[in-house]
Amino acid sequence: MGRRKKKILESVLISGIADKGKAVGRAEDGLVIFTQGAVPGDVVDILVTKKRKGFLQGRVLNFKKYADHRIEPFCQHFGQCGGCKWQNLSYEKQLEYKQQVVRNAITRIGKTEPKEFLPILGSEEQRFYRNKLEFSFSCKKWLPPELLNTEISNVEDVLGFHPPRAFDKIIHIEKCYLQYEPSNKIRNTIFEIAKEQGLTFFDAVTNKGYLRNMVVRITTLNEIMLTMVVGEDDPEKLAGLLDEIEKRLPEITSLHYCINKKVNDFIMDLEIISYRGPGFVEEQLGEVKFRIGPKSFFQTNSRQAERLFETTFEFADLNGTENVYDLYCGIGSIALFGARQAKHMVGIEEIPEAIEDAKRNAKLNKIENCTFYAGDVKDILTPDFSEKHGKPDVIITDPPRAGMHPKTIDILLELNAPKIVYVSCNPATQARDIQLLSEKYTLEKLRPVDMFPQTHHIESVALLILK
Repeated sequence: MGRRKKKILESVLISGIADKGKAVGRAEDGLVIFTQGAVPGDVVDILVTKKRKGFLQGRVLNFKKYADHRIEPFCQHFGQCGGCKWQNLSYEKQLEYKQQVVRNAITRIGKTEPKEFLPILGSEEQRFYRNKLEFSFSCKKWLPPELLNTEISNVEDVLGFHPPRAFDKIIHIEKCYLQYEPSNKIRNTIFEIAKEQGLTFFDAVTNKGYLRNMVVRITTLNEIMLTMVVGEDDPEKLAGLLDEIEKRLPEITSLHYCINKKVNDFIMDLEIISYRGPGFVEEQLGEVKFRIGPKSFFQTNSRQAERLFETTFEFADLNGTENVYDLYCGIGSIALFGARQAKHMVGIEEIPEAIEDAKRNAKLNKIENCTFYAGDVKDILTPDFSEKHGKPDVIITDPPRAGMHPKTIDILLELNAPKIVYVSCNPATQARDIQLLSEKYTLEKLRPVDMFPQTHHIESVALLILK
């Protein structure tokens, strides 16, 4: 039997943006079709690649008409690395669609409307806004589809990012527009050092090769942390690499390394060793200084994080007498940022190292009205915990993308705090949790905050008031 002929949908109008930044249109029969690379207003021909119940998936074959607000991407790697999928969309339109994503989530999933839907807070910096990036070394470079099965070889040492769905290949990045400078200088210099020293680059298929990853943190206080991840325990080779990095990149203030012999790139369960420097970098949000170690979680857009936290405490509207719980507090960034506005702050976070960071940062800033606990929120936050620490006047919750556990929702409904300020990086799970809390709470305010320009990601802050 011959292969079934692929279906092509002609002249599809892209009408909106869906989950994960996918473009949305409709076929003639009314079926929704999702694709990548197009923006609302484009008219395109689409090759259908998958058919699902109620919708289609496809890829753009050709553009019949470009949207008026489509712009020329500024990065030479656009469309390959997958990191900044919306560079072809004006920033004004990015904000418009992000706000719509939050509104759709709260109405369709949350089944409610806020009394006040505040305009999205855009980022003043749309390029070079991240304080942390991770790059990967590989002996196999990614090739675009048109170069596959040709004489062009993909065997080449490269340093950069994984393209989507390609764990074993890397796109070599010449210039990235995501992180503050001197990020590009650091990456390109280390690539030169590696080639000069003849160091092998990692092969994800065989799990062999010396250089695996590098993590760069750069703060607004001009402090720089570099963590080099290598796949072999070779002290002489390591010293040669790190000493040359230190010599040629004296601007690095904290230099670390990690030996990872595992199959995966996750290093948070491994020892990260300080080679030179104090072992941390400092960042400042508002009046609070934070010491950030190589394993610390910290908002990756420092300047916009300050605006996110300001919105959080604008919603909380503290007067200095309140007992505040900060759930999923990480290194205590929200609690410490607003501690001077409250009588007492109690933070809970699952990762013990983050709680140690929180305690150190409280001490650094001479903040004495914060108490931090390590453990899963759903296990620690109980009626007994509330009895010990006092009933909360305000609960601030900033859970991971999956949202809050049902047990946590239940205890929040039991605690009856007059206000809950819900900070989220996932409007869908935030909306789901708000719908569950609607048994006792009214959604008073909602405000999206754009932490990640050129991407589909969006944060959202909601104020819930006890009925």
